[in-house]
Amino acid sequence: MPSPTRQSSPADRLVDAARTLSAQLARLSFAPPVSHVYNPLDYARAPHEAYLRRYGAGRKRVVFLGMNPGPFGMVQTGVPFGEIAAVRDWMGIEAGVDRPAKENPKRPIEGFACERSEVSGRRLWGLFAERFGTAEAFFAEHFVANYCPLAFFDHGRNLTPDKLPAHETAPLEADCDAHLRALVEALAPEWLIGIGGFAEARAAEALRGYDVKIGRVLHPSPASPAANRGWAAAAEKQLLALGVW
Repeated sequence: MPSPTRQSSPADRLVDAARTLSAQLARLSFAPPVSHVYNPLDYARAPHEAYLRRYGAGRKRVVFLGMNPGPFGMVQTGVPFGEIAAVRDWMGIEAGVDRPAKENPKRPIEGFACERSEVSGRRLWGLFAERFGTAEAFFAEHFVANYCPLAFFDHGRNLTPDKLPAHETAPLEADCDAHLRALVEALAPEWLIGIGGFAEARAAEALRGYDVKIGRVLHPSPASPAANRGWAAAAEKQLLALGVW
């Protein structure tokens, strides 16, 4: 159990919670069609913890919650929705990224050398940069996390957690729910905003009884026709309507 001194720092509590979650998830196994599972909390621990320590310090009024890592975002950088340009140039984070024990040849880990763009992350961080200017201004009251830190693949195909069978999702959700509660206890947000319906639903379940308001915004995925019609304007309108902004 963390000492009282460590518990007094929200960033330290986030790091402790992430390490605990990573160790718990390492015990889980997933059957076909899952061919590969990536845990960036492990092999991309350096940039992930740099993100937590730099931007997880202090109480946050709003926490945005995504589903799980994308193949060209957090999978490569260890930062939620981690479009490389946003992480490196806007947040000022760049650190060494190792390789998972079982690497997917169709989704290799290139770290900050990856040249593919994470469209969801480009849209998300682009909105925040446009509205707040600097990362420091955004993170003064906001934070971004993922519900599940694992990325699942059927070889070249991305599998989202909601597509897994119930006997695999039950222990996964138990661990991720506990981590989300630890995050909320550390940051004490007024709002938890699910980025998409899955994250909103999991937050509502995990945080039942907590004094936090829950809402959602449209997911910025390029697979969403609505997001492709102008995600930033739609998300901003939703946040204004909720009273978050």
